[in-house]
Amino acid sequence: MEGSRAPRRLKATAGAAELLRRLGSVHGPLMMHQSGGCCDGSAPMCYPDGEFIVGDRDVLLGVLDLRLDVGETAPTPPDAAAAVPVWISGSQFEAWKHTQLILDVVPGRGAGFSLESPEGLRFLSRARAFTPEENALLATEDVIDGEGWERGRRYPASTEPQIVSEAVDACPVPRSHTDS
Repeated sequence: MEGSRAPRRLKATAGAAELLRRLGSVHGPLMMHQSGGCCDGSAPMCYPDGEFIVGDRDVLLGVLDLRLDVGETAPTPPDAAAAVPVWISGSQFEAWKHTQLILDVVPGRGAGFSLESPEGLRFLSRARAFTPEENALLATEDVIDGEGWERGRRYPASTEPQIVSEAVDACPVPRSHTDS
């Protein structure tokens, strides 16, 4: 692992970022919440920013920067129009904290009240398990919960690219010993 900085808990595919840009042009600033409910099957839900009430114990996985393209970073955090905070419930975070969430988009009907429903696409969460070394680094960092967010806590701009071409770039499928 490069350096001693913990990896970010959130990445997105180029397709997911493009859909978020399109939805933002229609609905204004956006936010997402990784659903843990049974009806939407743990679907990432997209809302106009502020429409979903973030609880004090919800955890901010990260803020997607819609100014960025594949492989890019920015020296400053995005403004409200280009920032998409992605939240998860505290209890679900405890179950998923050992994984990096990769926000992807696939054909299909969006979940429940999520903004992409009429687009013929739906957001999908994929995940990559962190290595033991990455987990050790992450354990040293505080997460931002809903209460901290309300008090103005924010993550710094990411020094690693957030946007990947495809999900496999962030969470490669392991090769089996029978692959040639």
